[in-house]
Amino acid sequence: MTGRMDTQPPPGTRVVVLSASVGGGHDGAADELARRLRAAGLTAERYDYLDLLPTAVRRLLREGYRRQLDVAPATFEWIFDTLHRHRLLANVSASGAALAGPAMLRVIGTDCALVVSTYPAASHTLGWLRRTGRLSTPAVTYLTDLSAHRLWVAGGIDIHFALHEITAGQAEEFGAAGVRVVAPAVAPGFRPDPDPVARAAARQGFGLPATGRLALLATGSWGTGEVEQSAADVIGTGLATPVVACGRNEALRERLVRGGLGIALGWVEDMPALLRACDVVVQNAGGLSSLEALASGLPVITHRPVPGHGLTNAAALDGAGLAVWVRRPELLAPVLDDVLDGPVGRAQDAAARRLFAAPEPAAELARLAGRGRSSLMPA
Repeated sequence: MTGRMDTQPPPGTRVVVLSASVGGGHDGAADELARRLRAAGLTAERYDYLDLLPTAVRRLLREGYRRQLDVAPATFEWIFDTLHRHRLLANVSASGAALAGPAMLRVIGTDCALVVSTYPAASHTLGWLRRTGRLSTPAVTYLTDLSAHRLWVAGGIDIHFALHEITAGQAEEFGAAGVRVVAPAVAPGFRPDPDPVARAAARQGFGLPATGRLALLATGSWGTGEVEQSAADVIGTGLATPVVACGRNEALRERLVRGGLGIALGWVEDMPALLRACDVVVQNAGGLSSLEALASGLPVITHRPVPGHGLTNAAALDGAGLAVWVRRPELLAPVLDDVLDGPVGRAQDAAARRLFAAPEPAAELARLAGRGRSSLMPA
């Protein structure tokens, strides 16, 4: 957890960003927002929502989520539907506020101009604190995915930042307040680089083949989903060699190596370089990895999406023209051929350019922070 600055920041310049170390997407967005806010001259502090919870609850959430992804991913849909059908989100908000609220109020303090959440549970806690009058600091939710699930929308949040008109429409259907479309917060290293020398150097650095098409399989920081099947599917097309970013899942990497299923990499520090080395990204969750690929100018395919957020993101990305959703394995070959050399790939590139041409999120946050505790009604 990032600590408070030693020196007192000028009034109206301190922003608190809340994330959660559950996978890598929430933290990645929070880190980039904080970096941009600091570059704009604000004092941005990032905190892990899980660190604000009691130790036992923190471990249960973090390890339980990872275990659920590995053992019973389909239960995500059941949880989402149950919470909505039985109107239990209010109870979840109150429970989270009781557990994390006191610590959250301490880190926000009395000199904070704005608090930003990139994690649904943190947003619900913030919303409850706002609704009950315990928090006077305005609160913003930054939706990290292209789909807006009902769990993302918390009553009491002043403004919701959405990454696309599709996302914004879904959020509004769930009752989100002050929805605004902004560009994805992706680190500056992710950008198109047509330099063949840089591409060759990147391939050499990762020990990849110097020639031939490479399909990067993005599986998140935990290496989840039907990864081995996806690698086999890519090999079966004969169009590309799968390069699997296994994250911290060493067991997955070892299985891929034993099975001869493409090129299996462990944790990758320089993801921009790996993207420069590849020709297409095949992903299963639709989170930060997809946005990083689009920012880097690579076509994106959704294949064998994980249940829950993977399916909703697959539909949103496909609807936005940003990533083709391959709904049956036998369709992977023609889709892969079309995004690599056909009109679909060119259309995706145009859609990605429009995505990143939206208003810059940190600039919007800086403007809101400058308004302090005045009304944050949508402009």
